[in-house]
Amino acid sequence: MKGCVSTDLGIITIDPEVIAKYAGTVAVECFGIVGMAGVNMKDGLVRLLKMESITRGISVSLNHNKLTLDFHVIVAYGVSIIAVTDNLISNVKYKVEEFTGMKVDKINIFVEGVRVID
Repeated sequence: MKGCVSTDLGIITIDPEVIAKYAGTVAVECFGIVGMAGVNMKDGLVRLLKMESITRGISVSLNHNKLTLDFHVIVAYGVSIIAVTDNLISNVKYKVEEFTGMKVDKINIFVEGVRVID
C-alpha cells in the first residue's frame, strides 16, 4: 500500500520503499546505532546490513496515511539502549514527517544485537 498526500495541484504517491530508505539513512546517523540488522528467520541469525540493503531492516506500514515503522537495529556496546532508542524515535519521527508530510503513528524498535565499535 502506498502513501498518498493530497495537494492543490494533485495527489503525491510515496512508495513505502522510499520511506524505508530515508528512515534507515536517518537512523544510522543517530548516536549509538551501529546499523540495521537482517534477521534470518530460518536460522535465527542476525547480521549487520550494508547501506545498500538497509531497507531490509525496516518495515513500513500505512494505515489511513499514518505510518508505522519497525526498526531492527544493532546498537553500540556500552551505550544506554533507552537513550539511543529515544534519540532514534525523536529524530526519525521528526525527519520522516517533514520528508513525507504524513504523520508517524508508531515506531517500534527491536534491538537485535550489540556490537563493539573500533
